Amino acid sequence: MFQLFIEGGLWGMTLLTLELVGLLFAAWKAPAWIREIGLLALTSGAVFTLLGISQMLGYVRGAGEVALALLAGGLRVACIPILYGLLIYALSLVIRMALKPRI
Repeated sequence: MFQLFIEGGLWGMTLLTLELVGLLFAAWKAPAWIREIGLLALTSGAVFTLLGISQMLGYVRGAGEVALALLAGGLRVACIPILYGLLIYALSLVIRMALKPRI
C-alpha cells in the first residue's frame, strides 16, 4: 500500500491524505463540510492524474519510440491519484448518508 502512495506522487498523495484526515475531522466537528471536502479530494485526484499523464507524455516525447508495456505502466501510475480521490469521495458520501437525519 505504501508503494502505491510513493508511485502516485508524494505531493499529490500527501495532499489527498490530508484531505482524508480533514474529512474525518469534519465528520466529527463540521458535518456541513463533508460533501465539499469529498469533492475537493475528487478534484485534487483528477488534477494530479492529469499532471502525471502530462509528465508521462513529456517523457514519451523526449524518448521517441517507447514500448507499449512502458506506456501502460505510466498510465497505471498516473491513475493512482484519481482512484485515491474517488475512494475519499465515496467515503464522504457514505459518511454523509450515515449522518443524515432520519425522517
